[in-house]
Amino acid sequence: MRRESEDGRSQKVNSSFIISTIFSMETINRHIAHLDLDTFFVSVERLLNSGLQGKPVIIGGTSGRGVVASCSYETRLFGVRSAMPMKMALQLCPDAVVIRGDMESYSRYSNLVTEVIADKAPLYEKASIDEHYIDITGMDRFFGSLQWTHELRQTIIKETGLPISFGLSANKTVAKVATGEAKPNGELYVEHPQIVPFLAPLSIRKIPMIGEKTYVNLRNLGIDKVALLQQMPMEMLERLMGKNGIEIWRRARGIDNTPVYSQWERKSISTEHTFEQDTIDIAGINNLLTSMVEGLCYDLRRKNKLTACITVKIRYSNFDTHTLQKRIPYTAFDHVLIQTAKELFHKLYTRRMLIRLVGVRLSHLVSGSQQLQLFEDTPEMVNLYQAMDRIRHRFGRYAVKRAVG
Repeated sequence: MRRESEDGRSQKVNSSFIISTIFSMETINRHIAHLDLDTFFVSVERLLNSGLQGKPVIIGGTSGRGVVASCSYETRLFGVRSAMPMKMALQLCPDAVVIRGDMESYSRYSNLVTEVIADKAPLYEKASIDEHYIDITGMDRFFGSLQWTHELRQTIIKETGLPISFGLSANKTVAKVATGEAKPNGELYVEHPQIVPFLAPLSIRKIPMIGEKTYVNLRNLGIDKVALLQQMPMEMLERLMGKNGIEIWRRARGIDNTPVYSQWERKSISTEHTFEQDTIDIAGINNLLTSMVEGLCYDLRRKNKLTACITVKIRYSNFDTHTLQKRIPYTAFDHVLIQTAKELFHKLYTRRMLIRLVGVRLSHLVSGSQQLQLFEDTPEMVNLYQAMDRIRHRFGRYAVKRAVG
């Protein structure tokens, strides 16, 4: 980028400086809070059983062949981490109490927290089962953004009994990083002028979009602290990492204009099938439901989403339409949802009348890993789903499916 000087000479303009200045001007008045329930699964178990307080606790498959879904801070001192094989975790911390996960309880408490936030927040987004973003821009004129968020956190703790931390800053990225620094059970406000110096001494792992592969690539370049990313020209990172490099440079400088998505926005996926001829073939409809749920679940996993509600719809030949839904523990697996879809269909189908249309909708979607709800399933089950999804990614969504579908 170039500009003309007063004497007519062309001068090069630092595009990194311009972009940083523009985004700083756009975000300076925003206030975004990120709330994260601390060791959520463990905290719920401790609410249900006070005898677990202070003890090392691991949530996951109890067979020894499963993986760690969540663990307490006491176990992390021994090196235990989420997604670690249970066998390895118990070698590191043999005194840990292992509990099979109960996704139904976790979903219930997650919804309790969301209800408290929804009752008080002007605009919120449920980002996962244990995370929420809240846009409280403008609150400082009336009450004070920090004071409002502090009181909301206290209300959540009082009404649910769960420990929760929050970060407050000008955007989602910095708020989320601040939450991580505030844990456990704390709060941290990073004001706009302090964003760059706040991020600078942190490990590049703290930047939300930097995964394991990107971390290794940056470490191979000698980059381990956010400060080094901040000092690099944006164009250099772009040459090294493409468009992803631009985004990493922006996040390292606390630049993120991603909006908080309102809960009123559509948070569901669905599919319907209208028969060429109205039918009463119940066996065929059950097979069709299997295929429909299987396809929707593949879409969930591809987008790293979980669902907490399934709805089945039927339309009779006279165009009467009926729906029935059921709240469920968060999941993204077909074999969990197919049975529920069939049960809902059989409750709905109360007349001996031809059916014109059937539909399935998955709603109350949140971001999350498909491993969260399979505490008793073996790694082989998770690997099977991942292998089938890889085949679908490569050869198309219908490359692998159940025979009955």
